Amino acid sequence: MLRTIDLRGSALDAATIRAALPRPVDDPGSVQSDVVALIEDVRTRGEAALLEQADRFDGGRPPAIRVPIADVVAAEQALPPDIRSALETTIERVRAASRAQLSEPTTTRLGDGASILQRWLPVRRVGLYVPGGRAVYPSSVVMNVVPAQVAGVRAIALATPAQRDQGGRAHPVVLGAAGLLGVHEVYVMGGAGAVGALAHGVPGLDLQPVDVVTGPGNVYVAAAKRAVAGVVGIDSEAGPTEILVIADDAADPELVAADLISQAEHDVLAAAVLVTDSPRLAAAVDEAVARRAALTFHADRVRTALTARQSGILLVDDRAAAVAVSNAYAPEHLEVQTVDPWPLVAELTEAGAVFVGAGTPVSLGDYAAGSNHVLPTGGTARFAAGLSVRPFLRQQQVVDYSLEALRAARPVVRALADAEGLPAHGDAVDARFSSPSGPHPS
Repeated sequence: MLRTIDLRGSALDAATIRAALPRPVDDPGSVQSDVVALIEDVRTRGEAALLEQADRFDGGRPPAIRVPIADVVAAEQALPPDIRSALETTIERVRAASRAQLSEPTTTRLGDGASILQRWLPVRRVGLYVPGGRAVYPSSVVMNVVPAQVAGVRAIALATPAQRDQGGRAHPVVLGAAGLLGVHEVYVMGGAGAVGALAHGVPGLDLQPVDVVTGPGNVYVAAAKRAVAGVVGIDSEAGPTEILVIADDAADPELVAADLISQAEHDVLAAAVLVTDSPRLAAAVDEAVARRAALTFHADRVRTALTARQSGILLVDDRAAAVAVSNAYAPEHLEVQTVDPWPLVAELTEAGAVFVGAGTPVSLGDYAAGSNHVLPTGGTARFAAGLSVRPFLRQQQVVDYSLEALRAARPVVRALADAEGLPAHGDAVDARFSSPSGPHPS
């Protein structure tokens, strides 16, 4: 089922590896022009454009785009006990991990009367996207909302697509998860239009523009976040899911196969990749994948994803080559199922999240590990990070110099200002000491 790419004996420089790696045909760049048009339509026509896009792309025209608060409260109260308990456990774990990401204010003293305070301030308002095309994701409500709340954000708007089996409304479990977290500003809108609406606002819905947009989605959502970056902050381009498994001859092929399938069931564009130095394991995994894929609930979707160009098995010479391939690929999810995995983990620096050993499948991270499942895709893990408190915070420097501390820095400013041809910069410092009334008080 999985195509095999044999890299044994190849020169493994980054360019060679990236040329050989399996990647999807559709990426955010390939749909950018379409996405920009959808966003512009929402920016100019507002609610009418959102309703048309819901009818065209999602689950039909919703009765109302803005969900009444009473509906959110009712959905929270109607959560089945097992789902409520699972959500509460996930909330508790993600909240604990998010708190560990906070930075305390720090003051650096550079001399008598000279200090810089580094502090982190939350943004005013955020828009959180919760996907809902081929599945329902109350877990994504948790992964978006909790770090925003831990960061101290006070205004949170949540967008999720219309569901056809709910008559064009939002899914009740998604609404229930929002209510459980105290988020009552919810909009039934999906895809690029939703991202555009959050970024630019929709006056007719009393939807005020946000400062940051986060959340996972399909390739159109990832492209839309790219399009609005600069108008608002974003977390990362968290598009169709990816899993890369590094495994050696000691790995259990059934577990590797199960994990590849678990991510392939998300989307026909999902990427599932095995990197191994064991031809025996490669053959065993391929056989297990074919057998298990035929029996899984979303068999057609899984087969499409696994047989497409973004999925496959990469044969390499050794563990060092496996590390080189993984770092060049920069997967969203990286599993390491090898003997003595930790020396490898130390070298695996390009990945959204790393899952170590047979007891840590990616699906644990999707729900209950405490880590965040909103992660960079498409190779952007080379420079982007998974969702945390950081996209919701702004680092600010507060500079405080006394007049005497400024006097000590005066010749430095004068020399550099003159060297850069900006003498008024130096004059602004000199003015503190050459005023007819004498030096200004510090």
